[in-house]
Amino acid sequence: MLHLDINTNYNDHSTSRNAGHRAADVVGGLADFSWYALCKATGDIIAAIVLFILTAPLMVLSMILVKLTSRGPVIYSQTRLGRGGRPFTIYKIRTMLHDSEAKTGPRWSTADDPRITPVGRFLRRTHLDELPQLYNILRGEMSLMGPRPERPEFVAQLERAIPRYRERLVVRPGVTGLAQVHLPPDTDLNSVRRKLVCDLFYIAQLGFWLDLRILVCTALGLLGIPYATSRKILRVPSPLASVEIVTQIMPSLIKPVEVGTQIHCA
Repeated sequence: MLHLDINTNYNDHSTSRNAGHRAADVVGGLADFSWYALCKATGDIIAAIVLFILTAPLMVLSMILVKLTSRGPVIYSQTRLGRGGRPFTIYKIRTMLHDSEAKTGPRWSTADDPRITPVGRFLRRTHLDELPQLYNILRGEMSLMGPRPERPEFVAQLERAIPRYRERLVVRPGVTGLAQVHLPPDTDLNSVRRKLVCDLFYIAQLGFWLDLRILVCTALGLLGIPYATSRKILRVPSPLASVEIVTQIMPSLIKPVEVGTQIHCA
């Protein structure tokens, strides 16, 4: 069993930035020089403004429900790593008990996590808790589509355990992404590997048509339409279905995986 020891002090982020620069070199500046990357950044800001206005009533109602049903602030902030390994503060509507990691330290949540409040479960299921991340998009820290941002406490250890993990940091992290419409939340190292295949495939195939399908698939998911159905209708590519792609990106996935390998993160 793999246990992640979270003892690193991330008040000084120089190590994260240096590692992020190494990751950016791998893909040769894709995020900086692609014409589509520039168009995408502009489109992200326009879409974030529109969505922020349209969803403002839902955000206010969600925050009121959180405030009335549990102690603590309604907005939860956390440090994540963005493009190039640069730390930024991500914002979400709080779905867990206040100071839920005070005794356990940083760890991933589980399917039946007792720290999640009843209102929080609804917000997570509907993804309403993610709406404040529109502010991160307006700040240029995130995109609508891209790999999900991870906590610095976990990234350093995941990259030691999984080859090429840092390469997912060459683009801005997203509110949704190819991995999110294909796979459930991470539970162990193998699930992280599977998502990494989707993330690196997405970066290699970055384009308007792929982003549009991911966005529509996510929107349909919010309306209750299963991802499996919308993926089939929209013909969203599934890199995990191709042995050739998996072999190129993550050959360890087609080899026997150690039984019981887990990650203790949140």
